[in-house]
Amino acid sequence: MKQLLSNTELFALLQTIQQSKHIVICAHRGPDGDAVGSSLGWADYLTSLGKQVNIVLPNPFPDFLRWLPNSHLIHFYVKHEAAATQIINQADLIFCLDFNSLSRLQEMQTAVARAKADKVIIDHHLDPDRTCAKQVISFPSASSTSELVFRLIHQLGGFDSMTRNGAACIYTGMMTDTGGFTYNSNNPEIYEIISLLLTKEIDKDKIYRNVFNVYSADRMRLTGYVLYEKLHFYARNRASIFTLTREEMKRFNFIRGDAEGLVNMPLQVKGMRLSISLREDTERDVVRVSLRSVDDFPCNKMAEEFFNGGGHLNASGGELPFPLEEAVKTAERAIEAYSEKL
Repeated sequence: MKQLLSNTELFALLQTIQQSKHIVICAHRGPDGDAVGSSLGWADYLTSLGKQVNIVLPNPFPDFLRWLPNSHLIHFYVKHEAAATQIINQADLIFCLDFNSLSRLQEMQTAVARAKADKVIIDHHLDPDRTCAKQVISFPSASSTSELVFRLIHQLGGFDSMTRNGAACIYTGMMTDTGGFTYNSNNPEIYEIISLLLTKEIDKDKIYRNVFNVYSADRMRLTGYVLYEKLHFYARNRASIFTLTREEMKRFNFIRGDAEGLVNMPLQVKGMRLSISLREDTERDVVRVSLRSVDDFPCNKMAEEFFNGGGHLNASGGELPFPLEEAVKTAERAIEAYSEKL
């Protein structure tokens, strides 16, 4: 397996860790499987070194990730702002996982920015902000931040002591950020990593079921409703948009995570290149935007240009202000602007 860091970079990271006692790990707002999995996997490693480790996330993760080992120990800034801020202030090292800029922390941004602790970014998104961290470990070609965490642990000599729980979390992050290894996962070394994780006796089949086969009957009905009533095709059936309002989510007893994966489903249509989901946020007056594409269609560029966001070539996101009707018009303008690429 190729080494992730040069000897100089690796020594700098090791020295930073060794000099720290109280470590905080944070990830982006709206944490997904990779954000949570990489955080828990990295925490498992740092704990094995005798460090006091806390994970602080801006807001809660989807319900289908609650089974992850030690996820109950994660702190949420939006629920306990004062306590979370105190934990951040007491840290002498903060790891920023799965985001490229402190702005991705939203409500938690100021607390982390003001903290006196050294900061280290570990991420796989484009264009990291190198001004806000002592060390930036950025590899946009990686499948996930969880893959980077594994490679770091392996290069630091920590694989032998990796626990089954840590391995399960890292595998979950890699699996979810590649759609079950169906995209952004052509690097043969990814499967070498999977083979090594399996030696820790994780049950990858059960992990898959825990993530993808735990939805409620209401979520199944929501899926049918979206596909039949809300999905609209554009550009000769090469692009699509669907919307979800707060009222519709309430009608189907929506819980956090029920929208996961819906944006991928239109891409099952032959010839489809781009799928856009527009969903009213249940906590803030914004419309959450998710984009998915295939082949070389640049979701990230569209997200930056039209949706105040960014991300990866085939999977990106952003947000727009209310109302939803205006968000739809923006998405339609985006499709028209990128029609030649469709």
